[in-house]
Amino acid sequence: MSGPGVSQAPGARRALGETRHLLLTVAPGALWLLIFLVLPGIYLMGVAFMTNGPYGQPQMPLTLDAFERLAGYGILGWSPANLYTLLRSLAQTLVATLLVVAISYPLAYHISTATARWRPVMLLALVVPSWTNQVIRTFGWMNLLAPGTPLAGLAESLSLIPPNMGLYPSNVAVTLGLVYNFLPFMVLPLYAAFEKLDTSQVEAAQDLYASPLWTFRHAVFPQTLPGLLAGGVLVAIPAFGMYVVSELLGGGKHMLLGNLVARQFAGGANWPLGAAGAILMLLATFAGLYVMRRLGRRLGGGDEVVI
Repeated sequence: MSGPGVSQAPGARRALGETRHLLLTVAPGALWLLIFLVLPGIYLMGVAFMTNGPYGQPQMPLTLDAFERLAGYGILGWSPANLYTLLRSLAQTLVATLLVVAISYPLAYHISTATARWRPVMLLALVVPSWTNQVIRTFGWMNLLAPGTPLAGLAESLSLIPPNMGLYPSNVAVTLGLVYNFLPFMVLPLYAAFEKLDTSQVEAAQDLYASPLWTFRHAVFPQTLPGLLAGGVLVAIPAFGMYVVSELLGGGKHMLLGNLVARQFAGGANWPLGAAGAILMLLATFAGLYVMRRLGRRLGGGDEVVI
């Protein structure tokens, strides 16, 4: 005896089993994201619209005071201090990302062209420092850039700094710290892109007497663009909200947006303002991802570059 119900029963049971297996596989990760990302984000958005209490804790009623303070409006009128902090954060992120890209391209290419024996060793040497706590590594840079060190002596001999001043604390120290911390996050995606490089296109460009710059522009850059964009996301977004490096290497004098947010939850005692700053960082992150995606589609000539 046959019929629609009999023929579809095994398929329905199979589909139900696959759905159950998919839910069991996805549920732990989805629950983790819900508890530690979505719910704190919702709470943060609620805090940003609340009133600052007498001791900094949020309280009712709902208001836009935190966003007005973030824009620079206070009881004494308008001040551009927070705007300068935002622009300084953007400029610092841009400079650090460009320096990381300039260093990572030749480094990733050199690792990809090394022999099979030395390639893992070079990758391990690149990654191992990241296993150390970021605070410890930053304190190491403080010692390297302090007065009397070889780097400070070199900068002093070149008349870049006054005598006995050192390179720390300064904006240069913050930039060096950012480049050092985020260099592996750019090298590894570019290395993966160089591993898949079609060398026949490079050879064709060289056979046509293209200069090294034009060979890179037309044969190498389009093929490594996905790695560049992925590394740009991994570098620029964390650098924009960086707190430890700018706080320690900047000596508290070169405040970025991450420092502004952290201080409102600590000494500044203004949780709504800190939450508003965190929301601004999230919006900047989404805007950066959108720009990177559009840039990848435009430069890649299609939808093959996905972030």
